[in-house]
Amino acid sequence: MKFLCEKNGLSNAISIVSRTVSPKSSLAFLEGIYMIAGEDLRLTGYNLETGITVCMEAKVLQPGECVMPARMFADIIRKLPDDVVSIEVDENYRVSIKGGVASFQLMASAADEYPQLPAVEEENAVRLPQNALRDLISGTIFAVSDDTANPIYTGCLVETQGNTVTMVAIDGYRMAKRAYHAENADFAPTSFVVPSAALKELEKILSDTEDELRFTLGKKHISFSVENATLICRLLEGKFAEWRRFIPDSTPIELVANVAELTATVERVGLIVNEKYKSPIRCLFSKDGAEFRTVTTIASATDGCRLAGDGKDTEIGFSCRYMLEALKAVPTDEVTLQLSGGLSPILLVPCEPDKKNVDYTYLIQPVRLN
Repeated sequence: MKFLCEKNGLSNAISIVSRTVSPKSSLAFLEGIYMIAGEDLRLTGYNLETGITVCMEAKVLQPGECVMPARMFADIIRKLPDDVVSIEVDENYRVSIKGGVASFQLMASAADEYPQLPAVEEENAVRLPQNALRDLISGTIFAVSDDTANPIYTGCLVETQGNTVTMVAIDGYRMAKRAYHAENADFAPTSFVVPSAALKELEKILSDTEDELRFTLGKKHISFSVENATLICRLLEGKFAEWRRFIPDSTPIELVANVAELTATVERVGLIVNEKYKSPIRCLFSKDGAEFRTVTTIASATDGCRLAGDGKDTEIGFSCRYMLEALKAVPTDEVTLQLSGGLSPILLVPCEPDKKNVDYTYLIQPVRLN
């Protein structure tokens, strides 16, 4: 195998596929990058759960394939001068890498045992802007569960129907839901759960543009195609909760807050709360304002925030971290806090429901106060 390519393009491709290379594995070839030179150059990283393939332009002088040692290969290419790189692999898998006046030799391995990524047919692909899917992920993924005893909740539920794509995450204490409404679309009704690990890697690939991506659902896998990169992962199996029943039918108390002001208030009160000194934040919602306070064994804090509306002197306890993560995901400057009472969940809903694609709901279960 022998080819020439631009150093920066190769370095970027290596960086992307390395995210799904196993750092340590009993199968040595999973610690490498599978490379195949044909009409173009294809690089693949695969950990048997999630795989990423990147295609890039290259002048292929001799076709072939091999598995490169991922870490060493990435370090070498990254440090080469910004110029054309020449890579040649002989029949014994000795690799010669040249860039400028620098040259390196290392050993690759045969690709015979490298596993093939699952095939997912490209029929009936769903097409979305990249920034739309990135917003769906960032608005929900922080609320997935880390409890592997119930693995279905370690991923995000994705639902498509009509012109809407909805993503939901639940961990037993909170729920995050965000939806994207496409124009002139008619998606087939589907429902599946994508592992959070794969979504985190996908989020890094997506850009903040209207450029299109597509995802295609297979029987047990899903593929996401973003420009010259394709991510394929195994879907999580199991029954996801009927999330709609968690949202109260009515909330008699509704208060409007400035997101930045409310965030700053919760952050200040939460300064004395950490993993060692845990304590819920008590919030007393009154007319046009709220008081936040917390007490640990070594400190106490009190602060207040202006709100629009009447909280009817409702007192509720909640996790500082859960509230802050929710506020950081709100896509508008103002948020509506919806309450039913001190023992009912808090709902956070953006204040601009007519604005395109701010369909977001976050639910936090209350903490019982002594």
